[in-house]
Amino acid sequence: MALFLSIFPIVLLIWLMVKKNSVPSYIALPATALLIYILQISYFGNPFAELNANVAAGLVATLTPITVIFGAIMFNRMMETTGCIDVIRKWLATISPNPVAQLMIIGWSFAFMIEGASGFGTPAAIAAPILMSLGFNPLRVAIFTLVMNSVPVSFGAVGTPTWFGFGQLELAHEDILAIGRQTGIIHFVAGFIIPLIGLSFIVSWQEIRKNLGFIYIAILSCTIPYVILAQVNEEFPSLVAGAIGLLVSVFAANHGWGLSKEHAKDPNAEKVSAGQVAKALAPLGMLIGMLVVTRIKQIGLKGLMTSTEPWFSFSLPFGLSDITVTQSLTFVFGNIFGTGVTEKYQTLYVPAWIPFVITVWICILLYKTKFKDAWSFYVATFNQTKKPLLALMGALIMVKLMMVGGDNSMVKTIGKEFADMAGQHWVYFSSYLGAIGAFFSGSNTVSNLTFGAIQQQIAVDTGLSVTLILALQSVGGAMGNMVCINNIIAVCSVLDVKNAEGAIIKKTVIPMFVYGIIAALMAVIVIPLLPL
Repeated sequence: MALFLSIFPIVLLIWLMVKKNSVPSYIALPATALLIYILQISYFGNPFAELNANVAAGLVATLTPITVIFGAIMFNRMMETTGCIDVIRKWLATISPNPVAQLMIIGWSFAFMIEGASGFGTPAAIAAPILMSLGFNPLRVAIFTLVMNSVPVSFGAVGTPTWFGFGQLELAHEDILAIGRQTGIIHFVAGFIIPLIGLSFIVSWQEIRKNLGFIYIAILSCTIPYVILAQVNEEFPSLVAGAIGLLVSVFAANHGWGLSKEHAKDPNAEKVSAGQVAKALAPLGMLIGMLVVTRIKQIGLKGLMTSTEPWFSFSLPFGLSDITVTQSLTFVFGNIFGTGVTEKYQTLYVPAWIPFVITVWICILLYKTKFKDAWSFYVATFNQTKKPLLALMGALIMVKLMMVGGDNSMVKTIGKEFADMAGQHWVYFSSYLGAIGAFFSGSNTVSNLTFGAIQQQIAVDTGLSVTLILALQSVGGAMGNMVCINNIIAVCSVLDVKNAEGAIIKKTVIPMFVYGIIAALMAVIVIPLLPL
């Protein structure tokens, strides 16, 4: 019964969002959270105060994705208002008017690099509006960017899902490296197939076949350095490989390598000067620059922006919470309702104020934007984030409630029961548990933190390779990005696509399952043969 009641709310949620007359996410998600709350009280018997504390923690946790969405929407509005998007669109047309080239440059290589620097759903938030401005259908763009943002995710945000996600398991650094090596190889092979499926949501298979040469130039220019770097380092594979891939794919597109001749450059097309291009790309350059210098720990800023050293603290009345503000302006809400539940918001490190909002402020001055225009995109951004805020509140409260109960929580009940049923065959299903974790939490890192210990124990109990099972967990967390509610809400919000979450899940679940099959085959057939 515990397993049934743990799964039922998720099945109900998916049904509500994908049925013919689908329920909007800003209604379906809070309703599901309420149902789980009732189940936790009536059947699972978890303490009332602890449940309420987790609801409050979910509300605090909502600050992270909603501020990222707010910053991304405002940045994109600024890019439109200042004419930067128009210049970028004309520039890309001079590089190649071929839609496949534009999709691979922006939706694959550029997003690959951004994922390596930031994570947090930032790649789709930046790449999707650019693609929409080029004339691609917004809903199709949303699906495409979600599918493409999978391969680099295990090493996103400078490798956080790998080195931090498994950091609680007391593994030796060599084991972390071994996990990264196997993860990189699985993603490398998936890279031959998944981007093609992603492209098929926007262009025809005939168009894909005609441009297959360029597609694989763009894919391999990212995945080859990616898999090589993953053999020696767990922080930089996505970031460095994405940068290399972006340079190579732009160069190849400019020379027409592997591209169909049907989309020849228009000699009469409006030319843009190098100065105009540089000015239009300056905001993106600032974004990337800030992300890189604040994410690479060797530079030193990351430590300052994530410092846990207390600055001051105080307590809210009636025992609501103990609040600590650290030297990095991280707000820690501790001992919520006296239950020991803690949640935090990293003001400086979450990619919202830095780099999005600061970049917008700088660009308002740089481009001498009129006050009226600046105010208009502030207002438009607020209006565009109202419904996503409700949806994300519901999603994150749901996640928090499903994790109440420690080892007997609803999330861990699902994981353990599935593992018991699979036994020695767990290697075929391991990645899907990682995907479930990402679906719930919106994060490969959180998925690894949540299910890493379960996956490790299953591997020990069944005699399977611990590093291989954890690599499959990490791959699963990455492929789960395609169906993760938080990411879908984010990209729909940025593109202003209404009530499409269910339609998107119905599409993205297919490549996610294909990804899991690739991962299983690699784990059973290929990985055991390699000297890792």
